[in-house]
This record gives sequence, structure tokens and C-alpha cells, in this order.
Amino acid sequence: MSHSPPPGTPKARIPGPQQPPPPYPRIAAGLWRRCLGGGLALWVLITWVTYETRNSTLLPTPILLGSFLVPVAFVLWAYERHCRDLGVSAILGCFLAGGTLGVLGASLTESNLLRPSPGTFAGVGLIEEAAKLAALVFVLRRQPAVRGLRAGLVLGAAVGCGFAALESAGYAVNAALSSAAVSAEGVDLRTLLQAELPRGLLGPFGHGLWTAIAGGVLLSRRRLNGYFRLSAPVAGTCLGVALLHALGDATHGAALWSVARLTGTAPEGQLFAPGYLVRPSAAQEPLFTLFSVGGLALVALAGVGWLRSLARRDPSW
Repeated sequence: MSHSPPPGTPKARIPGPQQPPPPYPRIAAGLWRRCLGGGLALWVLITWVTYETRNSTLLPTPILLGSFLVPVAFVLWAYERHCRDLGVSAILGCFLAGGTLGVLGASLTESNLLRPSPGTFAGVGLIEEAAKLAALVFVLRRQPAVRGLRAGLVLGAAVGCGFAALESAGYAVNAALSSAAVSAEGVDLRTLLQAELPRGLLGPFGHGLWTAIAGGVLLSRRRLNGYFRLSAPVAGTCLGVALLHALGDATHGAALWSVARLTGTAPEGQLFAPGYLVRPSAAQEPLFTLFSVGGLALVALAGVGWLRSLARRDPSW
């Protein structure tokens, strides 16, 4: 004869199977949006305080925050959407180590091989893209399981964004030092922002986009044992992204040439001077901005179309 348990007696529960924790950190959805919005608000605030107080000790903060904000937000978006399974160490290593090694390798090679000439842009594009791709190979050399088109696109973009952030910060520092050298009032904040804003905003659509394309093709042909293959498609892709890089760098000079032809007034100095030192006159500035931004947009659209054609080949997307 069975007896029912008295009311209120807790019933025993058989624990169900425990799900193993995910091998990657859980990042809340939309973290990249909060990072971008909060970082932008902080950048505006610190830039305004720097302008009002004329305190030069604050300059590193707007320079670094403005240079890294968009690339970091883009990498967070890429991790959240496409590469959680690759792990944080891979994408952080590509962004930090890969970007730093790419900048160092490109700087050493350019200083020893290139001389100012109209063909400088082609040499810079080839050297910098090869340096970023070599940095990607170095970071992933002990991770043979990381391969495939999707991994190459995301991690290549991380290397390119790290490179772009460091390069943007370098150009901003150079602009600040140059303005301080020619002005008795110290650093010209307007000159600094003109050097930082375009590069900081367009980083993912420049270096990030170009290295993503090259990295995708490279890792899609990586062997199962982890060895990288320098095949004809990889070499052709490197040349293609180097051409896009050269076209993007040449938009400044091309815009100056177009403005000079239309207005009949040539800018002072050499047209294709390295380092983007030549600036249009005040009357030429609106037309120059239209041509330079339009040229960069066309180069970015060409790169986006190329990347989308690659992504369609991978069913996992």
C-alpha cells in the first residue's frame, strides 16, 4: 500500500545533463554599438576640453581614441557576428600584434627601398599589403586549425584595422608636431583633426578591407597541416589589393590635379609630394574635398564588391 507524501514535502529532482560552457567569452549583443557611441561621446568631450584649455598634455587622448575607436568597434562587430568560434586570442593577436608587426615591417622596408617619385604609391601599396599579410601568417603560424575563407576575411580585417589605427595615430602625431613647429601658438587642433578624422573613419574600408580580401584567399588555401601556400591566386590577390591601396593613396594627388585643371590654379609645391603635405587653397578646398572623398568612395566600393564576391563562395556565410 502506497502513501502519498504529505503536502509541502519537497520532491527530489534529477539533475539534467549540464551543458559545457562555450569555449569563447559571451559578449552581449550590440557591444560594438555601445563602444562606438560611448567612445565617440568621450572623444568629442576630450577634444572640446583640449581646445578650450589649450592643454597639450591631453593631446595623446584624442589622438589615440580617435584613431582606435572605429577600428576597435569594427573588430568587435566582426567578432560578434562572424568569429566567436575562432576565439578572442586569435582576433586580439591579429589586431594588436599583427597590426604592430605590419606597421614596423612596412616602415623599415619603405625607408630602405622607396624614393620620392610618381611610382611611390605603387611601391607603398605593395610593401604595406605584403607586410600585413606576413604579419597575419606570423600570428597564425602556431594555430593550424585556423583556416578557411571566413577566418581569413575576419582575421585579415583585424590585422588591417590594427595597422590602420596605428598609422592614423602616427599621422595625427606628425600633423601635431608639424603645426607646432610652424606656429608660435603651439599645436593647431584643426590641422590635427584634418589628419586624423578621414583616416580614423575610413580605416575599415581601407586597410581593413584590403587585408581581409588577401587574408581570405590565403587562409582558404591553407593546408591541413597548417602550412601556407603561396599559390598563383594568393599572389594575384596581393597584387590586386596593392593596386586598390595605391589608388586609394593616389586620390589626394588626383584630386589636386583635377582641381588645378578645373580652376586653372595649380597648388603650391609638388603635386604628388609624399606624406600628403600639399594642401589646396581656401577657394579650392570644397571642390578638392568632393573629388578626394569621391575617389576614396569609388575605391572602397570596388573593394566591397570584391569581398562580397568572395563571401558568396563560402556556404557558412
